[in-house]
Amino acid sequence: MAEASRTTAEPTVLSVVIPMYNEEEVLPALVSRLRPVLAGLGVEHEVVAVDDGSTDRTAELLTAFRLGWPQLRVIGLRRNSGHQAALTAGLDRAVGAYVVSIDADLQDPPEKIADMLELARAESLDIVYGIRADRASDTGFKRWTAGLYYRLVRRLAGPSVPAQAGDFRLLSRAAVDALKALPDQQRVYRLLVPWLGFPSGQVTYERAPRPAGQSKYPLGRMIRLAVDSVTGFSAAPLRIATWLGGLAFLVCLGLMVYTLSAHAFQHTVPGWTSLFIGVLFIGAVQLVCVGLLGEYVGRIYTAVQNRPTYFIGHDTAAGGQDPAVGAGTGAGDGTGNGKGNGTGTGASVPSPAGPPTGSEDAAARVAQGLRQGS
Repeated sequence: MAEASRTTAEPTVLSVVIPMYNEEEVLPALVSRLRPVLAGLGVEHEVVAVDDGSTDRTAELLTAFRLGWPQLRVIGLRRNSGHQAALTAGLDRAVGAYVVSIDADLQDPPEKIADMLELARAESLDIVYGIRADRASDTGFKRWTAGLYYRLVRRLAGPSVPAQAGDFRLLSRAAVDALKALPDQQRVYRLLVPWLGFPSGQVTYERAPRPAGQSKYPLGRMIRLAVDSVTGFSAAPLRIATWLGGLAFLVCLGLMVYTLSAHAFQHTVPGWTSLFIGVLFIGAVQLVCVGLLGEYVGRIYTAVQNRPTYFIGHDTAAGGQDPAVGAGTGAGDGTGNGKGNGTGTGASVPSPAGPPTGSEDAAARVAQGLRQGS
């Protein structure tokens, strides 16, 4: 109750949303760098750590750190829902006038949060992007694929998408509310945020190597992100299918002329090679077109299902309203059969009070061990 009264008297100025999945190795370093940065801002703040169904000791460490850090708020998802879904859960529940999203791997420097907040306030900006001016710490393959990705999405989604901008950004409350009102389920925020068209600025920094742990974005997830980006913001692949179909039609016409000519001169056997190649080409084009069409049909199918992209297992926030269904996903009928209204992205499932892993005594022992190790 006392914490709720303090929050009412001093509104939260800044929320820092951090999606996490199996980040136990980097968590101590993250806390040691992030906490003094936020304390030095001199504003009321909260840190919203979203545990995306981690299978290691991430949840246990977060519980331990929270014992001595009241501004730390832990949201646990029922299962691993993906980076963008975890980010959505944090944005949906953050209460600050400004919301900063940052990954837990420390490749984006927490010290730049102060610069972002200062720039947003000084120039009345709704969005401040963190721009990676130097990616020397990444591998050559990662830099090449990242450059290819940004060139592709800027060509499809427009030049408003800043190059080399990931999910390290600051959003005003107006921008966050606008994002929450969008019906998109498969969200790619690095394209959605520029699409809003809010006044924006940039803060540049050097991308640092990950101090511990492993990247949670392997090649497969990078390809999935690229596919979601392209199919979610452009119909260009369908137009490519149309052009391929037109090209295949022209090839068919040419083969028909060739076949009729060969038949007229009674040279039908030599035409087998070209006919076989033509059949292979047309079949390949058809498969490509069907695959592209299937991507869009799949997105329509997902939208029609209207399933929440995440489920809240627990939220350590003290006081305030904890709605049974988050972000306007729909209302249940009391029997476990909820009906969505098509506007939400996540739902909250009731759970016993407290974190799902470990007791307070166990958390205290973990915290004591961390203090002794430091």
